[in-house]
Amino acid sequence: MTGEQYAISDGGHMLARLSNEMVGIMKEYYGRGPVQAKSYMLDDFLLVVMRGGLLKAEETMLGFGHSDLVRQFRQTFQNAMGDKLVDIVEGIAGRKVVTYQSQVMFDPTVIVELFFFDRPAAEHAVHDTAVGQVTDESVGEVRTDAAAS
Repeated sequence: MTGEQYAISDGGHMLARLSNEMVGIMKEYYGRGPVQAKSYMLDDFLLVVMRGGLLKAEETMLGFGHSDLVRQFRQTFQNAMGDKLVDIVEGIAGRKVVTYQSQVMFDPTVIVELFFFDRPAAEHAVHDTAVGQVTDESVGEVRTDAAAS
C-alpha cells in the first residue's frame, strides 16, 4: 500500500447490515446465533462467514462422533430457510439472488452462506470489501456475545 487513505462508504454499512441480519435470523430460528459474522461482496456473489453458535445438543452429538447428523440437520434446516434468507439478502443488496448455498464445518465451527446474484455488485460494496481486507478488517463484521443466550 502507498499509504493512501480509504473511506468506507455505504457499502461497508450494507455489509455490516447483511452480517447483522444473518446473525439475527440464526438466533431467531435456531435459538442461538453465531458469535461472529462477516460479509464479503465480490463480483456477482455475497459470502457471509459466521463462526460459532452451535446448540448444546449439536455439540454433544459432535462429541459422540455424529458430525454427519449435525451437518445433515443444519443443511436440511438451511434449505428450508433458503427463501427467507434470499428475501433478506435481495432486500438489502437490491439485486436478485439466482442461487444460494449453505455449508457448516466443524472444529472450529464455521457456517458459510453463499449467494449468487443476477448481476455484479455495486462498485461501493466491492470497494468496501477490498478496503476491509486491506485496511480495516472490521468492515462488514459483527461480533456478539448475545448469541450465547
